[in-house]
Amino acid sequence: MSSSPSPSGSNAKGPGKKRRRLSAEKKFQIFLEAQHPSQPIGEMLRREGLYSTDLARIRQQVRDGALQRLSAKPGRQPETVSREDHEALQQELQQKERALADLSVELTVLRKKTSGGSWAP
Repeated sequence: MSSSPSPSGSNAKGPGKKRRRLSAEKKFQIFLEAQHPSQPIGEMLRREGLYSTDLARIRQQVRDGALQRLSAKPGRQPETVSREDHEALQQELQQKERALADLSVELTVLRKKTSGGSWAP
C-alpha cells in the first residue's frame, strides 16, 4: 500500500485550485460579522470558505488601515499621480503651449495683414 494522496484527495491548494480574492468591502463585512459575539466564528469561516489565519490577516489589515487613516493629518489629502502619468501630462502641456504659441504668431500676422491694407487684390 502506498501512502501518497489520491488525485481526488482533500488537498485544498492543489495545482487546479486558484486562490479566491476578496474585495475590501467583503473583507470588512467578514470583519464586522466576526465581531458579533452571538455567532460562532467557526461557522462563519466555514460558510465563507476561510481559515482562521485568513480572519487574522483581515483583522490585521483592518487595524493597519484604521491606524493609517487615523494618523493622517486633517484636511484635504493631495492626490498622487504616477511618474508615467506625470510625464505624459508634462508632454501634453508642452505640446499645447507650442500650439498656443504658433496660433498667437498666426493671429499677429493676420492682424497686421488686415490692419494695413484692403482685402481686394
